[in-house]
Amino acid sequence: MEIIFERPEYMWLLFSIPILIIAHFITLKKIRRRAVKFANFAAIQRITGGELLSKNLFLLVIRVLILILFIFSISGFTIIYTGIASNYDYVIAMDNSNSMIVEDFEPNRLEAAKTAAKDFINKLGPDNFVGVLSFSSVSLVDSPLSNDLLNVKGAIDGIKLSEVGGTDMGQAIVNGVNMLINSDKGKAIILLSDGQGNIGLPIDEAINYANSKEVIVHTIGMGTTEGSDFFGTILVLDEASLIYIAENTEGEYYKAENTDELKDAYSKIGNLTERKISNNLSMTFIVLALILLLYEWILINTKYRTIP
Repeated sequence: MEIIFERPEYMWLLFSIPILIIAHFITLKKIRRRAVKFANFAAIQRITGGELLSKNLFLLVIRVLILILFIFSISGFTIIYTGIASNYDYVIAMDNSNSMIVEDFEPNRLEAAKTAAKDFINKLGPDNFVGVLSFSSVSLVDSPLSNDLLNVKGAIDGIKLSEVGGTDMGQAIVNGVNMLINSDKGKAIILLSDGQGNIGLPIDEAINYANSKEVIVHTIGMGTTEGSDFFGTILVLDEASLIYIAENTEGEYYKAENTDELKDAYSKIGNLTERKISNNLSMTFIVLALILLLYEWILINTKYRTIP
């Protein structure tokens, strides 16, 4: 578990706590001076219950707590921990660059990838939201995040081989993160490619963005060491980028050299339930501070009221 502050620049306000303490005792001293004017000290005894000092210390503690809660709230106090998530929303990011035409899968890499993705969706429940994007040198959203899984599968069917060369995995990750940004569940991108990312947004920038939005990126490396297109050009699986992406976003990398391994990779991803959970306590602290503020107001106007 870790604690972070989303707006740490407000933490300097903690230095106001000593000022509050000093102001409290100065005010207390003035109240005592006024109390001396009372001729009837028995009345003072009845009003304070003989516990003037202890009562004022109690009020001081409450006021310090109120101030700390307000400061933590505006600073964006957040707890991040690894826990069991009930569900995930997914974006399937599918490489449709020219290298995906290779026929080391039946009938080729792209069609096999589409079939496996649809099989994965068939196993999801109605509470799962899924989005789809395809990428080559550009990244296109084929289906926004939706729990209408029939339409999502239709969008997968519509993915065609890109006529433009190059593979921009970095931008695909960023677009996938943006699709998931409003999800209140676990967020995961399933990025399927032959790993030959060679243009566009640097991978490290995409990884940093995914981590900042708490999106896990699972990668599937699709291909064999013997892949080639119909011209005989060798297009083998390049795993390095895919492994790097998964390791640095708390995801998993899966190598798929055949259809069964591809389906198995999707199945394992679907069974992963542990994830980073972020809990921003700003609103909770605001509510607690207001409750304590109301409690203090009641005390100083009733039991702990100031002597005129």
